[in-house]
Amino acid sequence: MDKRQIALLACPVCHGKLIYDADAQELICRNDAMAFPIREGIPVMLPEEARTLTTDERLTPVR
Repeated sequence: MDKRQIALLACPVCHGKLIYDADAQELICRNDAMAFPIREGIPVMLPEEARTLTTDERLTPVR
């Protein structure tokens, strides 16, 4: 994804900043410990589609 596009997006739950994880193709919200998938280049910003970050993922910086 383009960094400009990512900068325009916000977490749908807390409206906080998202971090792009290119390897996992996810947008991560550290505040809510959620990872939103990116499918075929399109971010799926639905809370019910997000996965919960593990404890290790919450503490590890995104690559």
